[in-house]
Amino acid sequence: MSTTHASHLPVPKTLDAWVRLLDGVDLPVPAVSHDRVRLALNDSRRSLREIAEMMQESPALVLSVMREANHHTHGITEQAESLEIAINRLGLARTETLLGRLPAKPTEDIPVAFRQLILISQHATQQASGLFASRLARLWQDIHLGSLLFLAPLWPMALAYPKLLEELELRVIHKGHSSIAVEKELFGVNLLELGLALAEHWRLPVWVTRGYKLLLNERRDLVKVLRIAREDHDPLHQQQMMDADPNLRRWLNQPANTVLLGNGLALAAQHAWNSPHCLRWERLTSLYLQQPLSDVQQQAHQNAVSSARHHSEKDLWHPAESLIWPWDARRVRRDNEPAPPPSADALQQWRKQCAELLQDPTPFINAMHLTTSARDALVACGMQRVMLLMMDKTGTVLRVHQSAGLAPEAGALQLFIKESTVLQRLLTQPTQLRMTPANIAQFSALLPAPLKTLFSGQHWLIRSLSSNGKVMMLVIADQGGGALSEISVQAFGKTAQCIERALGIFSHRKA
Repeated sequence: MSTTHASHLPVPKTLDAWVRLLDGVDLPVPAVSHDRVRLALNDSRRSLREIAEMMQESPALVLSVMREANHHTHGITEQAESLEIAINRLGLARTETLLGRLPAKPTEDIPVAFRQLILISQHATQQASGLFASRLARLWQDIHLGSLLFLAPLWPMALAYPKLLEELELRVIHKGHSSIAVEKELFGVNLLELGLALAEHWRLPVWVTRGYKLLLNERRDLVKVLRIAREDHDPLHQQQMMDADPNLRRWLNQPANTVLLGNGLALAAQHAWNSPHCLRWERLTSLYLQQPLSDVQQQAHQNAVSSARHHSEKDLWHPAESLIWPWDARRVRRDNEPAPPPSADALQQWRKQCAELLQDPTPFINAMHLTTSARDALVACGMQRVMLLMMDKTGTVLRVHQSAGLAPEAGALQLFIKESTVLQRLLTQPTQLRMTPANIAQFSALLPAPLKTLFSGQHWLIRSLSSNGKVMMLVIADQGGGALSEISVQAFGKTAQCIERALGIFSHRKA
């Protein structure tokens, strides 16, 4: 099947239909890897191990060889459990023929969604190998290959239906919707069941199918282990709980679980290292290794850095990038990728802050007190960088009253109104200006340079607020420079109305 046309087909709604479609997708291979492997296959001095190591630079090629060897080799029922065995079973001539069928493309011509998923699999392999390979030295090849191919059933989907996977991430990870319900709506099937069906159809290594079966059929044991893993503050109690259930201990200690743990960590880290989901996998790994949680976290961070050093690409996101940020920071988005909407907890905090702004009589003792509450409301509705400026008594200068997500020196910023026609227009009457890639060039030359430096990016909001018919305040906010969440934009507008109301109540109190 041509991957360029797959996304125009109707979305399958049954397991069999999905398996048939995804089995027919030819996975693109980076041209550089394609050429290197072709040369190696024709070089009699190269060993099978050397050829296999070259192939592993392109996970798509690894999957193609493994499924070809396991699916189309007549008279052999035993599946190839390693890449070397798969190459040997096919023979060098058939392997080269397979290579010739696969599309070889420059990296920049391979779809981003596909390359991003491949990068997650490479990160998962680094996590699994770094955490477990030295402990299970004789099984390091099984750990490496199993962890690399665990997400392979999703790779062709990232080519055929990338928008579906983006919608899944938005609704499940960022909006907190039920994964079962969203998967049923988008795909018609459970993704774990699809992963298992494809892994069995392609006869991938048994540790891959073992991971899917565990998540599908052994959730009760998984929940038991997760509850024990939460007791990481008391290792002795953890050990006693495991000793009291030998079957559970044997279940947890299966080497095949290393594949699942590595992929769990890599997937969770894509969103945030300090998320509850990531902590859950770190605790589970800590229990498996019987090592302190802090040691496991440190090793996981080091593994991420090693992965980024070998596999990162400039237009893809790697979780290692966020390790140098403040701990509560979240991933940077591409400009065309909308920010996630605020979480339920954040929206609850936002409503609380807005209610405080609307109280009459006002609870605020001075302007700084009021603007602090206003700033917190803007942050709670999803804004990552915020600045509130107020006009001085002369009406010629705007001075910063509050900021969030900006460098400390932003607090000393002064904007002279006469130097910017955009500021003059905003301060004539209450106005909201939304910066986008379509208008940023038009307005950029008319805005103060320090402001453009602080709010880098092409998506931000500027709004002037009035009290008693006179503009008093300027609010500037964005979500890290990338495309704005429409929910946050709406909440920003409502917050501005609340701040205006608070300014009016506060001014009457002063009078």
